[in-house]
Amino acid sequence: MVKYYFDKKSLSYKKIRITKKKIFLRISQLFFLVCFIFFILYNLVFRFFESPQEKKLKREIHNLLIQYQIIDKKLNSANEILKDLEIRDDNIYRVIFEAEPINKSIRDGGFGGVNRYKKYSGFEYSNIIKDLNKKIDKLSKAIYVQSKSYDEIIKLAKEKEKMLSHIPAIQPVSNKNLNRMASGYGYRIHPIYKTRKMHWGMDFSAPMGTPVYATGDGKVEKVQWSRRGYGNQVKINHGYGYKTFYAHLKKFIVKKNQNVKRGDLIAYIGNSGTSTAPHLHYEIIKNNRRVNPVNFYFNDLSEREYDEMLKLSTLRNQSFD
Repeated sequence: MVKYYFDKKSLSYKKIRITKKKIFLRISQLFFLVCFIFFILYNLVFRFFESPQEKKLKREIHNLLIQYQIIDKKLNSANEILKDLEIRDDNIYRVIFEAEPINKSIRDGGFGGVNRYKKYSGFEYSNIIKDLNKKIDKLSKAIYVQSKSYDEIIKLAKEKEKMLSHIPAIQPVSNKNLNRMASGYGYRIHPIYKTRKMHWGMDFSAPMGTPVYATGDGKVEKVQWSRRGYGNQVKINHGYGYKTFYAHLKKFIVKKNQNVKRGDLIAYIGNSGTSTAPHLHYEIIKNNRRVNPVNFYFNDLSEREYDEMLKLSTLRNQSFD
């Protein structure tokens, strides 16, 4: 399309001539205008509207955060279970085998290196990634330490399998219903003098002639007839620092220096010595010190029965001797 303009000097219309420079300038202006409009529209759209790719990435991030929470809970649960195993290891298994507990500094020791988790820095969720890796590393180390500990326990068990059979671990009389436990270890009222006196063992009331059993493997150290004090009595040396003492008996089945096994019949309940009724007085001696026998019935009592026995043994009643 040709355009004209009116020339006032010549009073005539003349054709408008567009130079290449003007064409270039107009094209440039148009190009920049289009770019500007596109930039404005692009920012408006992506600021208020999400692209399909962004929506997909956000869903993935959300799912990853949920998975992190699930894994975190599982790690915490695994740590609780491991803590329980560590407590059992230090306070039960190692006590049984007379081994020192694992040093706390070994269990809680760090990993060293301040830059151990530096490679996880610089991300939006760096703290989460670092925290998860720290927990995994800590759990892995704790599992390794506990595994090594159990290797040691297994070794001790193999070496001390014989010792376990010698440790007193059952009740000296048949007492499934726990109705024969009459008086426990501790201060009790003396049945004759009516004074508060230390009772060094446990009394089991039962009819005359009730069987009495060895509570662990060992050798009979003492068989004594007496009308005073503990009356007729038997003492068994189990080795490993353990001895058991059975008093107020009626009749012996064993002789001095005789070897016995856990559960062997050794005597019958009587009423000899300063006893007020037929019963067995039973003591456990560990390294020449008399200890509470209630802690040594783990082979023939369930958890519920053991709790009941603990309650009965702590009653502040009158002893039988």
